[in-house]
Amino acid sequence: MFKVQCHFSFQVCPSHSTLAQTMRRLLLLFVGVLAGCAHEKAVVRTGEVNPPKAIAAPASPSPAAATAVRAEQIRKDCVQGRRLICGKVLKIFPDGLVVDSGYTDLLRPPLTESWVVPATVSAHRDSAVMELNEPGTPCIGLVFLTDIPKRQKVKQFEYVIMMGYPAGQYVYTPAPNVKKTIRKFSAGLDTAVRLNLQPEGK
Repeated sequence: MFKVQCHFSFQVCPSHSTLAQTMRRLLLLFVGVLAGCAHEKAVVRTGEVNPPKAIAAPASPSPAAATAVRAEQIRKDCVQGRRLICGKVLKIFPDGLVVDSGYTDLLRPPLTESWVVPATVSAHRDSAVMELNEPGTPCIGLVFLTDIPKRQKVKQFEYVIMMGYPAGQYVYTPAPNVKKTIRKFSAGLDTAVRLNLQPEGK
């Protein structure tokens, strides 16, 4: 009889307990990595944040600049509101004339060659003429005209023809205890601007 010897080699698979331990270790390692990442992110997020730079508010204009802007606006208003003073001188004051304006028939050559017209000239005031709301239109009614030229003297009841720029109001006293508030005009534009810039009552 023949004896047959067979040799078999077996590779032993890891037991279930060893595999479970290995998986548990891998899981713990994975959790530790995630925790480390989260900690790093938390550190970054909780760091100090520089506050935003405050935006400086625009500086308010200086009083001189504000006055210059207001003066320029007043100048434009004076040019827009200018009127042609054409009338009879009723009263003469050191600072100007009270004029009954509205003698539009004075606006004819050669009378327009001078700003003063003799009292002997034939002129009348047309009551039907109305003052228009336009620059340079003839002015109608009692007005006070200041800053007049000094090169030629004016006498009472003579006529004047002069462009005037609005310069506020004037209190006229035609008779004792009688006061009238009339419009005030200046023959000079710069004077009109200066008068309008003054506070009321000055």
